[in-house]
Amino acid sequence: MRKDNRVFDELREIKISPDFVSNIPGSVFIEQGKTRIICSATVEYKVPHFIKEEKKGWINAEYSMMPGSTSKKRVPRERNRVNGRNIEIQRFIGRALRNTFNLKELEGITIHIDCDVIEADGGTRCVSLNGGMIVLKKALEYLVFENKIQRLPELEYIAAISIGVKGKDILIDLTYEEDSMVDADINIISSEKRHIVEVSAFAEKNSISKEIFDKVLNIGIEKNLKIIEKIKKF
Repeated sequence: MRKDNRVFDELREIKISPDFVSNIPGSVFIEQGKTRIICSATVEYKVPHFIKEEKKGWINAEYSMMPGSTSKKRVPRERNRVNGRNIEIQRFIGRALRNTFNLKELEGITIHIDCDVIEADGGTRCVSLNGGMIVLKKALEYLVFENKIQRLPELEYIAAISIGVKGKDILIDLTYEEDSMVDADINIISSEKRHIVEVSAFAEKNSISKEIFDKVLNIGIEKNLKIIEKIKKF
């Protein structure tokens, strides 16, 4: 049993409040345990210069930790400075969401996904991705409604989960405290078709065997299917 009374393979409670911000195409307030994030989607009718000749659209992501999201002490807004962590997470979210449908159906349009962490207790990149999936769908529905695209693209839903390995124990959906104590930290993005989108694995204290890694991968896919069940309702 863990400190929050969960068993090792138990997800934290997920709460989703859609349309959290009323004047944009898509928004959601998503809570997973004590991690709380506002995800929003806005639309821009142009694309980055590097894909202009490809006749497709683009999905861009930004991620930020709000002052006070990690402690009582105020920290400067990440958007006012460049650091490796927020750039890494933005890329993690953006490239994953660009795998959910054919971007040629979004020709000439960029959807911006903003993820603002209000309170952080582990798994912020994964929860941001899950909220981002919801608001991406809402932005696409908005574009159909506004006759900017002809139809809703065929989406392959994705979700992300953080998993830690401590000795022989596999812990699902890590809190911040657990994340700082595990031997290895693994983030898995997978789809409703059980396809692997991305896996990032770091053996911070001790290496793990391939046998354990294979178990982690299988568990991660199953847990992501449960998350996808929840986010598809919105």
